[in-house]
Amino acid sequence: MHHKLQTAIEKRKHLLTDQTDALRLIDGDGDGLPGVFLDSYAGRWLISTREPVLDIEISQWLKAQPERTSYWKQLDQHEKTDPTHIAGPEQSEPFTAKESGVKYQIHFKAGYSQGIFLDQRLNRQRVHKFSGKEKTVLNTFAYTGAFSVSAALAGATTTTLDLSQVYLDWAKENFTLNGQNPEDHYFCKGDTFHWLKRFARQGRVFDGIILDPPTFSRDDKGKVFRVEKDYARLVALAYSCLAKGGWILCCTNCRKLDARDFTRMVAQGAREEGGGGVSRASSITALEMPEEYSGENYLKSIWVVK
Repeated sequence: MHHKLQTAIEKRKHLLTDQTDALRLIDGDGDGLPGVFLDSYAGRWLISTREPVLDIEISQWLKAQPERTSYWKQLDQHEKTDPTHIAGPEQSEPFTAKESGVKYQIHFKAGYSQGIFLDQRLNRQRVHKFSGKEKTVLNTFAYTGAFSVSAALAGATTTTLDLSQVYLDWAKENFTLNGQNPEDHYFCKGDTFHWLKRFARQGRVFDGIILDPPTFSRDDKGKVFRVEKDYARLVALAYSCLAKGGWILCCTNCRKLDARDFTRMVAQGAREEGGGGVSRASSITALEMPEEYSGENYLKSIWVVK
């Protein structure tokens, strides 16, 4: 097993540069290591497994590198569960990692998620490319605002929307890390569906919108959102707030939806917004995951242009 672990890391070393030190190094089945995933954040390692106990060989391998900070978490655990320290110096405080030259605050003591979803690297690059001065970008279900920062660095004015004030404050920290003044941008706390309806009533439109919802969520009134049932409705609402010629990045990691069904739901959302049963999208393009994700192609991403 040690050989497989090391081989997986070696074949991704070319992706680690002075501009990117946050990266997936081991990707389960794609590396002949089912259920084992390793992410590196500025040299600190987080290994994730589907099994409730860390394999003894993997534990020994991590402990054989005493200078390397290593943590472990079981996948699909409660969101408040912190990763477990395995080896090296403990990392109790937040620290900074880089992706494509952009800085993000990472925290191993912030619960299940550490501050950035690494599988979205290419999508963040694309958002940066299609944002710019005098453009407006809405980032829904924003988490710590990584997409917002990418758009802001391109010159766009961003609106960052999330249910959690903790994550909105974290997003502001990410803006500051990158020399962006949070006061030049907008931050909205609350339910995405509520805010999209409100923006539509106000006649407020955006040049770009990011839709990357959790597979399952419940708003502050108890209403449930499920990707496999409600994504088309979400797209329709976002479309009503999209400027002509604007774009929407639609994403989901819902394993109940295959790529074809997800594309169909996105197109359905555009039809519902436009009426008449005809999609108003001028183009709908499927996007690829980053090359280091050689295992399951679970993240579905679609770029829609109005």
